[in-house]
Amino acid sequence: MDLQWDDMKIFLAVARTESLSGAGRLLKVDPATVGRRIARLEEGLGTPLFAKSPQGYAMTDAGQRLISHAERAEAAMGSAVEELAGQAGALSGQIRIGAPDGCANFLLPQVCAAIVAENPDLEVQIVALPRVFNLSKREADMAIGVSPPAAGRLTVQKITDYKLHLAASRRYLRRNPSIKTLNDLKQHRIVGYIPDMIFDKELDYLTGIGVERVQLASNSVSVQFNWIRQGGGVGIVHDFAIPSAKGLVKILPSQISLTRSFYLIRHADDRRMDRLNRLALALAEGLRREVARLEAET
Repeated sequence: MDLQWDDMKIFLAVARTESLSGAGRLLKVDPATVGRRIARLEEGLGTPLFAKSPQGYAMTDAGQRLISHAERAEAAMGSAVEELAGQAGALSGQIRIGAPDGCANFLLPQVCAAIVAENPDLEVQIVALPRVFNLSKREADMAIGVSPPAAGRLTVQKITDYKLHLAASRRYLRRNPSIKTLNDLKQHRIVGYIPDMIFDKELDYLTGIGVERVQLASNSVSVQFNWIRQGGGVGIVHDFAIPSAKGLVKILPSQISLTRSFYLIRHADDRRMDRLNRLALALAEGLRREVARLEAET
């Protein structure tokens, strides 16, 4: 059977969404049409590509073998379109970037706005989720992470280090006992992550300073930040976020100072796509500059 690019697009969409309806939405075609195309592809190849169940469509061993070829074909088609379109100048099209919500809220908006200002035909989507993104399912074209992934056909580039400190609002500090030592934290409301929803060990800030009880907890760093900003308690805050909150101050900075890193994570096959390479370069440079600028203000 001669495989056509349209067949590969259908196959990739079902593999990534694990459903006919999800693939249909992605491709803007009727799910029944997707089902017929998959059945025809499986018949032509003489093997099932998906195991169907009430939970969705899971790839079989044959599907797992096919997907790497399909992704290489996708990357090649993307490169061909770029070359024929002569995209050596301004960036265009749609790019989706996944990021933890601290980066997505306090850094990416201004960085991406500046990139789009220089590339008016570019559309940027920021997906802020408190979890690791699955690039294999194309949840995003590229992602920002706080630790390099250990598995998958991915490329990883360190972008920059960033600092975090214990902080509270001046209003909270005026109304509560002074904090001069780590032991004094026992008298204060602590803001932090929900312990069983910390999706990356690099986000486990409080264990290292001996905090055992978190009275105000959220899986979102932005919710935590707003609790602290509004006088709800004491917690770990990104230095790059502090300038956006009037009246927020660091506590015990000489005793509690954390350093973490941002990484740019991409699918390995995307290295051949000039458009994504140039966007990745602009994104990494913009994030480095913005972290340095905001941390200097603290």
